[in-house]
Amino acid sequence: MSDDPAADEVIVRVEGGVGRLTLNRPGALHALTTGMCRTLTGALLAWETDPAVTAVLLDHSGARGFCAGGDIRMLAESGAADGAQARDFFFTEYRLNALLMRYAKPTIALMDGVVMGGGVGLALPCRVRVATERTTFAMPETGIGLFPDVGGGWHLPRLPGKTGLWLALTGARIKGADCLALGVATHFVESARIEDLKAALLAGDPAAADRFAADPGPAPLGPHRAEIDRLFGADSVEAIFAALAADGGEWAAAQLKTLRTKSPQTLKVAFRQLALGAAAESFEANMQMEYRIGARVVARHDFLEGVRAVIIDKDQAPKWSPDTLEGVTEVMLDEIFAPLDEEWSGLS
Repeated sequence: MSDDPAADEVIVRVEGGVGRLTLNRPGALHALTTGMCRTLTGALLAWETDPAVTAVLLDHSGARGFCAGGDIRMLAESGAADGAQARDFFFTEYRLNALLMRYAKPTIALMDGVVMGGGVGLALPCRVRVATERTTFAMPETGIGLFPDVGGGWHLPRLPGKTGLWLALTGARIKGADCLALGVATHFVESARIEDLKAALLAGDPAAADRFAADPGPAPLGPHRAEIDRLFGADSVEAIFAALAADGGEWAAAQLKTLRTKSPQTLKVAFRQLALGAAAESFEANMQMEYRIGARVVARHDFLEGVRAVIIDKDQAPKWSPDTLEGVTEVMLDEIFAPLDEEWSGLS
């Protein structure tokens, strides 16, 4: 680590018996790099057997967000070449996700701000997950031709009803009240009290989140939960489109309009991913599947085009290929999900 903590992308220290990991890349909304994933993993492994560390706290510097995802530009540049850097990133990040899922000591994530993509992979395995009114949670990958990875195949189908599939396909953004209602968060705390909550946690109060918990008010998604379960409960993406089109309601029409902007390939990948993830025998089995997908989609047209349209040129007008759901065949999906010569494995 650097002698200057501000220069470090992850600030690692132990305070009051709590291992504290502070994401510190505020200019990029703490988007994860391979190096950050290695730093986080190294600290967690060291603390796992350290009796002086009783719990782990994940937070972030600055006020804008917990973690907005991963290094998308790097993934696209690598995918356009030999894909080696992208595969290394996924391999390393997914090992971190799996380590957090099996971690024996209490883990606390303070999701005060943007929690997307890679940030979801860090937060959802944690035992205590604190949302605030500033929390914005999303898995927006269908909009850039990627897929809801970092354990999305495991976590999302285990949310109530079909809300996880709805989040995966539409990339919808939800706030703190909905995070609490869906179980994405275990607690809601007002952002003005987050620093006090941190101080209490670092002073050795494991129940601090319970004491600071507040009522976020009604969950905006509540009135639509039955619609989500009905409309997103169909047995294919095409059937979901048909159900939304036939519904006639304003909310359904808005969902259909959103879905029509997404990569057809990614919609079908996510649908299969969540179905397989729901049936997976373990989190690590799910991550092996996601690594297979990730290793392949970064080199495919839709991801490279999605990054161009959304992140590089910012014209927000990606030209997907295939550009229809019918054009995404089962053979194409089988190729994306097929075993690799070099498979992913978790830490022993």
